[in-house]
Amino acid sequence: MAITLNAQNDDESVTFEMELSKDKLGINERLRVDFTMNKDGDNFNPPDFNGFRVLMGPSQSISSSWINGVRSFSKTYSYTLAPTARGKFTISQATIVIKGTTYKSLPKEVEVTASVERPDGERTVDDVADESLHLVAEISKTSPYLNEAVTVVYKLYASPTIDVTNFRALDNPKYNNFWSQDIPVTKYNIENATYDGKPYRSVILKRVVLYPQKTGELELEPLSLDVSLQVPTNKRDFFGGRILAQTNKTVSAGKKTLTVKPLPTEGKPADFSGAVGEFDFFVTPSKTHLNASESLQAVVSINGKGNLKLFEIPKLNLPNSLEVYDPEYSESVRTNLSGMEGKVMNSYTVVPTFRGKYPIPSISFSYFNPNTKKYHTLSSKEVMINVLEGPTSGAVTTQGLNSNNKQLVVTTADQFVFNKLHSNLSTISTNHFFGSTTFFMWWLLPLALIPLAIIFGKKREAIASDVEGNKIKRANKLAKKYLSAAKKALGSKDSFYVALEKALHNYLKAKLKIETSEFSKDKIATILQEKNAEETTKNGFIGLLENCEMARYSPFSEVQMQQDYNKASEVISQLDKQI
Repeated sequence: MAITLNAQNDDESVTFEMELSKDKLGINERLRVDFTMNKDGDNFNPPDFNGFRVLMGPSQSISSSWINGVRSFSKTYSYTLAPTARGKFTISQATIVIKGTTYKSLPKEVEVTASVERPDGERTVDDVADESLHLVAEISKTSPYLNEAVTVVYKLYASPTIDVTNFRALDNPKYNNFWSQDIPVTKYNIENATYDGKPYRSVILKRVVLYPQKTGELELEPLSLDVSLQVPTNKRDFFGGRILAQTNKTVSAGKKTLTVKPLPTEGKPADFSGAVGEFDFFVTPSKTHLNASESLQAVVSINGKGNLKLFEIPKLNLPNSLEVYDPEYSESVRTNLSGMEGKVMNSYTVVPTFRGKYPIPSISFSYFNPNTKKYHTLSSKEVMINVLEGPTSGAVTTQGLNSNNKQLVVTTADQFVFNKLHSNLSTISTNHFFGSTTFFMWWLLPLALIPLAIIFGKKREAIASDVEGNKIKRANKLAKKYLSAAKKALGSKDSFYVALEKALHNYLKAKLKIETSEFSKDKIATILQEKNAEETTKNGFIGLLENCEMARYSPFSEVQMQQDYNKASEVISQLDKQI
């Protein structure tokens, strides 16, 4: 039955009806809904299908014939639905426009009951798809150490009885509390495999390497796919072959949980900076013989397998008499199924000023090896730099080569100074203090200070009574304190960004009078906008907070730290003017 705006047409009445395969079904069954019209139309608008999930559709079929000079026409839009809950649901009206007139179908009610048992011969296409398609996340380690590589491979298993024609990702997982790196799948290779004891075909869809940044139980979000496939039916064609039916199925890998173990405290070296894996460590100068004012490159390099991008390279300690520039960071790291592999290094430019011999002292690097479950410490060899030609400092340099952490001793030409043998003495005047003008001025001074003390005391009382102002002043001092601490910590990534983040938060607490619990980036952005802060200033402040968060998981150079410090000073200055 149909609702029409024009009941009659020139040739015959127009019908537009909704037909259901059943009006009562179990929650494990499927419902077919057909919208049929006897005239061709446009702008078909389906209902919302509240309480159901669309598995397939709309599929369109058209039938047209001439019988005894009379034309018969039928057009159908079909949907296959799966119930999402038990209860009674109403499938609302659909609409279609036929020759400029809008027609509506009548709503119908459907009852969804508990699961029902069905003989194997009555299995639907969707039942076969449910049993024949599986998405699995294969994890290399379920109980890794902190910062140890974990590989997750997502495989799609399909029974040989079905054909997968296409797929698309519905929900890609977000790897919170992990450093992650995708390994692209450039070609889908189908392999024979076994799933649940039965023969299947499998294909790798996604690969990712994870490094946990937090201990305890960490959850991996599932990967979900919408898969188009063809499933054999019980119907056969003219030649006896099974007729395939097209359907769609949503598959999910399910949530997975990793139990991340902390690194052991027993035997942990004092210079350990978070390196986990298996590494080699070298300090290599580009040359050991050169002239004054020439330069050399002293390279501190670490190569091997492990979390190469997630720890700090040891700093090089050189004698004060050598001019040393900030190191340049470089890396050559590739990520495969076993994790990161390659080399990271800091290159120092060193320029000697005077002729002599200068040592590059030995430095150490420590890492934790998950395979041996032990810490290992590597030390570089001490290297002597010989400066052959150049000016002298009027001194002789001495250095014990077999001792550790020894500094260069430089003696200058004016080291020895003779003491004078003849003194120039003069008599002291015999003026008396008591009874003098100065004596009486000091005696009367306390009386003159009494009015000043009264004024100062009242001012202190006024300041003490200004509770809100005192809070702001204390917070301002605290912000300056942490900004000063950040400046002192330049070069130490963790200490610097912790101090910088505290300085930014305490500045806002003083300026905007908000509590620490309100410090989300969205909240801060909203408040700054309400306070008429300029867009560039607001974005700069939020960008600094994001850098403080990223610094926990990514290496930051000293150049980047200096830029962030300068940016923080500039942003605070701008906010003072704008708010």
